Amino acid sequence: MNEIKNSSGSVPSLYRHLEEVVGCKWSVSVLMAIADGVARPGGLERHVEGISKKILSERLRKLTSYGLLDKQVFPEVPPRTVYSLTANGHKLIDIIAQIKALDGEMARDG
Repeated sequence: MNEIKNSSGSVPSLYRHLEEVVGCKWSVSVLMAIADGVARPGGLERHVEGISKKILSERLRKLTSYGLLDKQVFPEVPPRTVYSLTANGHKLIDIIAQIKALDGEMARDG
C-alpha cells in the first residue's frame, strides 16, 4: 500500500494507525463483531472464524490503544472482560459500512 506523506516526508500518525487497522485481515472482522454485540473475548474468538486466541488478544490490545475500543474489566472471579466501540470506533464502523455498500453497488454495475 502506498503511504501518504506530509510536507516533511513523514507518514502522519493517524494515517499509520488507519493503515494498520484497515490493512489487517482481522481488525475489521473484530470491530464488526463488536458492533454486532459480541463483546467478550471468548465470544469474539467463536464469532470471528479462523482467528487464534493470540491474534485476537493482539488485535483487541491494538484497537483499544488506537481509541477504537473501550475495555471494561469486572473484578469478579474469574474476571470478566467486555469490549465496546468508542465514538471513533462507531465512526469507523460507519465508514466501513459505506465502503461495503459501495462495493455492492460496484459489483452490480460491473
